[in-house]
Amino acid sequence: MPTYSYVCTTCGHRFDAVQAFSDAALTDCPECQGRLRKEYGSIGVTFNGSGFYRTDSRGGTGGSTSDSASSKSDSTTGTAPAPASTPASSS
Repeated sequence: MPTYSYVCTTCGHRFDAVQAFSDAALTDCPECQGRLRKEYGSIGVTFNGSGFYRTDSRGGTGGSTSDSASSKSDSTTGTAPAPASTPASSS
C-alpha cells in the first residue's frame, strides 16, 4: 500500500499515512482538527527496458544508436558494400 504525505494548512503539522488506493484522502489534522493538504513529491519509479525513450540511461547495449551511427559513416565515406546483382545501366 502506498504512503501519502499530508500537511495541515492551519498549524503546519506534517505526517505520513499508509492508505490503500481506494481509501478516501484524509481531511482533518490529528493535532488541531484543521484542514489537511496532500503533498506530492518526486516518485522513485524507473522504467527499464527497450523502447521507452531515446534518452534512456542504458549504455550501448541497445544497439540502435551505434548501428545508425556506423551506417551514416559508411554512406558518407563511400565504403558501403555494392549490391550483389545489379545490372549495368547506360545512363
